Parts: sequence; structure tokens; C-alpha cells
Amino acid sequence: MELIKRNIHTDNIKSKAQTQMTLEDDVIISDSRPDAAKLIMDRGNVMIEEVKVSDDHANVKGRMRFHVLYLAENGAASSGRSDVADMEGEIPFDEMVFMEGIRGGDNVSVDWELEDLSIGLINSRKLSIQSVVTLMLACGEICDEETAVDLYSEEPVEFRKKTLDIAAMTIKKKDIFRVKEEVEIPGSFPNISTMVWSEITPDAVEFKVLEDKISVQGELRAFFLYRGEGEDEDLCHYETTLPFAGSLDCPGAREGMIPEIRFTAENREVEVRPDFDGEERVITFEQCLDLDICVYEEEKIDLLSDVYGVVNEVSVLEKNADFRRLLSRSSGKTKLSGHFKCEDEKIILHKILHTTSKLQITGQSVAEGGIDLTGVVNMQIFYECSSEEDKYGVIKGTIPFQYMLEADGITENCIYPVQAFVDQIVVAIIDNGEVDVKCVLYFRSNVYSTWQEKIVEQIVVSEPDMEKMASLPGIAVYMVKEGESLWDIGKRYYVPVSVIKQTNDLTSDEVRAGDKILIVKNA
Repeated sequence: MELIKRNIHTDNIKSKAQTQMTLEDDVIISDSRPDAAKLIMDRGNVMIEEVKVSDDHANVKGRMRFHVLYLAENGAASSGRSDVADMEGEIPFDEMVFMEGIRGGDNVSVDWELEDLSIGLINSRKLSIQSVVTLMLACGEICDEETAVDLYSEEPVEFRKKTLDIAAMTIKKKDIFRVKEEVEIPGSFPNISTMVWSEITPDAVEFKVLEDKISVQGELRAFFLYRGEGEDEDLCHYETTLPFAGSLDCPGAREGMIPEIRFTAENREVEVRPDFDGEERVITFEQCLDLDICVYEEEKIDLLSDVYGVVNEVSVLEKNADFRRLLSRSSGKTKLSGHFKCEDEKIILHKILHTTSKLQITGQSVAEGGIDLTGVVNMQIFYECSSEEDKYGVIKGTIPFQYMLEADGITENCIYPVQAFVDQIVVAIIDNGEVDVKCVLYFRSNVYSTWQEKIVEQIVVSEPDMEKMASLPGIAVYMVKEGESLWDIGKRYYVPVSVIKQTNDLTSDEVRAGDKILIVKNA
């Protein structure tokens, strides 16, 4: 007697942990940079450099990088006009995190959230950097679940199967998708002397599984602040949105599979080069999307669920196995608005140059019929005002949100990774120092139902219990009890189900409580 088995790839979380740390430092502005009069914009990100895994612990090393745009003190004093400069720096960290059950050699992934970045000006040559960083660690394991799907036996034996709808993991890997673009500034803009600040943000990124590849498409929102050529080197800005599309080779992928892909976009290169006339007017850049790829395939599998013998005693040894299936693909959007004021009430806003946004989900939980999401959108609104000596500044603000993402049938046992992004940001000046902000938040999630199922691991065959066999009548009329099936009756009397059906002229396996079934042993 031999079990026919097949491997089903499943991914399970062996251990999870989360830790929060405060990183702070006072940083001296380098000698190559001018004195600072006022801070304008800032941004930060976290680079994970090394994860060392030992028994029950993970050691995470990395750096929190920051980038600051500020109003230069010496520019305003010497020329009577505003000048800006930027500065970059980093704060290293080395954090030991307790993770119960992990062992050396396990693969631990680390996600991060820069929850609060506060940069202040101590004096014209020194900055105060404070940040709160949350590290989210997960140790995943890929399991090859050997699942019995059939049985080969030379002796008479009865077995039955059950059909499961599952989502089996077929591909898990990391990859990099590079977006290379170039833009030429419009003819009305001066040539580029020096690039001061650039921001490139991927938006509305979508993934689709095709034959042996994964398609990637989305938009890049690009903002460039530069000094123009000329005697005054006036500060200029240019903003554009560029669609992109491409694909990654992914052997084994097939159209219709489910992509579960996360990405980060922290590495980019920006370069200014001459156009065909030799003038510095072309900006080339490469944006890297670091992808964490999981691909699932929906399929039906027939599992061996039970076995009994007709001649010998046959029993099964079972174990629990974890499965998942796709419950729903959920998506939704909501409008959000806010109202902000300049800290300096004397400021008269001239125009909005650029707006950055960062959506942060602070809470997610299962509610009736969906996923309850709460969070904030942090805004930085870069503006130009009427003052020549204090021409540039930023309005910072936070807009809270609460949204119910519909997902029918979701329960606490479901897995529901949520992706969210901000789009259609519109900022309007409504008064001298006040602005209205409107935007649209987009959410999407693949919701997976997870459960444990008993699967047959081994067949045990033994000699029949002769005393038990002798006690069974050769012919009997059996009255079906509530909840019983032909399988239960056949197993009780060591009679094949097909024989019971033939004896009783039954065309299906369905019986009801109170039905009388004729049992003929060895018929």
C-alpha cells in the first residue's frame, strides 16, 4: 500500500517582532556648505545594512539618512536675495531584537517606518536631528507540505478525498526594477547651473503576472530645484509626472497568478547633461524599485481524507497543515482635505512650488465587512513668498484619516496586506498665509483566508481484529443516524461503499437520518 503525494509550497511566519528606537544627534554643517538662516524642507529614510540571526535574537544594523534644504544666511546678507543650500547626513544604529524561536541561518526580513523626523536649527552651523524609527521584523519559512492525494493498493481498501480551493506559493524572490528616464526642461526655463534639490516619487505602481514575466507600471512624480545659468543664478523649479512601464523576467510565472509584491524606492541617481546644442538642459535619472516578490496560484487539490480496510485493519496517521486561499481583491479610495497656516503670520504667499506627502497607516483591524484603517498624511508645502530676503519656506501639517476598506467575509483569521498611496494633491492659497489641501487616498488589499486542515501522513495496516469481525452480522438492516454517511456505515461494517449502494439500489452517496440500509457482509 503506497501513498501518492505531491508537494504544496506554503509560506508561514515563524516569528514576528517589533521594536521602536529614538535616534538623535547634533550635526555640524560641513565647511563646504553656507551658514543656515532657516530650515525649509527635510526628508529621511532608513537603510538596513545587515541582519545577523542567532538563537532567539536578530541583530539589525543600519543608518537613518536625512536630507535638509535650508535658506542660506550668507546669500541673503551679501546679495540682498534669498539663496538656498542642502545638506545630507546619517545616524547609524545597531539594535538587538528578541525573536522567540528563530535560529541561526533563518531568513529575517526587516521593514521600517520613520514615524517622526524632527530637524531643528541650533545655530547657523549646527542642526539638531531627532527621529523615531520602528523596525518590524518577520521570520518567514517556506514549507514543502507533502500532501497525500491518492492511494495505490493491491488489497481491497476504501478511501475518500476532499477538494480544497487553495492559493499555493509558486515564486518567492527579491529583485530590482530600474526606471530610467530623462526630461528636457522647457525652452522658457534657463539652463541648469547647479542642481540643488530633487525628489522622485513612484505612484500608483501596479504589478501583473504574465507568462514567465511580471509587468510593472506606474508613474514617477519628479521635482527639481536648480540654479539657473546667468549672473544672478536665479533659483528655478520644474515639476513633471512621467508614466513608466516595463517587465521583469520571472521563470515559472503564468498569467492569472496572484502577485503579492512590496517595494521600496530609496535609491536613485540624478544627473544633468547637455542637449543637442550643448546646453545643460537635460535631466536624466534612474529610480530603483527594490521588490519583495511573492506569487500565488489558485488551484483545486483533491486530498486523501480517510481510509478503511475491507480485509485488514487500515488506519491513518494525520497531521495539521496550514493553507490559504484568496478570499477577495479589495480596493477603494477616499477624499481628504485639510487647512493649514504659516507659522509666521506676516508671510504673504506668492505661489506653491511643490508639495510632498507621506501616508502612514497607524492602525488596521478587522471590522464587520471590511478592514478599518486609521492613519495620517504628513504634508510639506514648499512655497515662495513676496519677501526677497526670506523668499522660500515650508508649511508642515498632518491630516488624519479613517477609512473602511470593504472586504466581504473577512475574519480575524485572514491575512490582508494593505497598500496605500496619495494622489491628486491640490494646494490652493486662500489667504495671505493660509492654504487648503485636497487629495485622494487609494487603498488596495488581497484578502486571504487561512486555516488548518488535517492531512494524511501515513497509512497503518494491521491484522484484522477477529473477535470484532466475528461480532459483526453477515446480514443486517441498519437505520441511519443523524449526521451519518454511507462512508461511516461502510467503515463500521468493513463493507465497500459501492457494495452498499449496489445492494440498496442507491444512485448517490446521500442518505438521511431514519433511512434503512441493508448491509450484506462479503457480498
